[in-house]
Amino acid sequence: MSDPAFDFLRTYLKDRSGLALGPEKLYLVESRLNPICRRFNLATLNDLCTALRASRRDIEQAVVEAMTTNETFFFRDRTPFDMFRDVLLPRAITARAATRRLRIWSAAASSGQEPYSLAMLLKEAAPRLAGWHIEIVATDLSTEVLEKAKAGFYSHFEVQRGLPAQLLVKYFSQQGDRWRIDPALGSMIDFRPLNLLQPFDHLGTFDIVFCRNVLIYFDMPTKSDVLRRIAKALAPDGAVLLGAAETVIGLTDALVPDGANRGLYRKSVASTAAAHPAPPMRAAV
Repeated sequence: MSDPAFDFLRTYLKDRSGLALGPEKLYLVESRLNPICRRFNLATLNDLCTALRASRRDIEQAVVEAMTTNETFFFRDRTPFDMFRDVLLPRAITARAATRRLRIWSAAASSGQEPYSLAMLLKEAAPRLAGWHIEIVATDLSTEVLEKAKAGFYSHFEVQRGLPAQLLVKYFSQQGDRWRIDPALGSMIDFRPLNLLQPFDHLGTFDIVFCRNVLIYFDMPTKSDVLRRIAKALAPDGAVLLGAAETVIGLTDALVPDGANRGLYRKSVASTAAAHPAPPMRAAV
């Protein structure tokens, strides 16, 4: 691939997915996009760039989906899910006792293991959540992985990665060489295509946001912008969980660390005040 073609692809992917690729990532581009060339009968990656410049929508989607990382597994990194079960859910049960409503966002949900892990934890807590309306919104840039998530079928390898045996037995049924997750869990999740670079105000307000292991692929300005807009979509007393290698420090003042729980963030006082200003004082009469 020529240097101009590589530069074009780097800019193209940055603009459409936020993916920031350094010059050293040429090997990654070639390994992931050569199969796309074969799929669309294109001889070289230079030809692929020509097709992208011609706005071939089918190729555009295939390229973005091939380059965005979809690595995930059930209860990935475990600690955030323990925190959800032991800290965030008890907090929410107390804070939302009057409304009995809870909204959770799994951003960059990939093939569904994260939102399904949350759904299993909520099912396990069912006695404490009787009469509650709970919604999990799961979004991803890739329509391909969202379709897989909606279908709810996983390979033997996938259910062996991070999923406790007792939950596999309880919430999955084996069908041939695959495992299907309980459709009742699927009914708890609203899977939607979403590019985090684009506005997401239409999603509404959330009490808990999981946005893990996606910001690491963005440059600093993009990280700052996404975090600022996540804070705007967060309830005043809501919480955000990021990946172990991610932070808000130096990126935004709208979110601050929760001192007692590593990887957990809440709205800053200034951010909450800006989103929910106090009513003007009435003059004395």
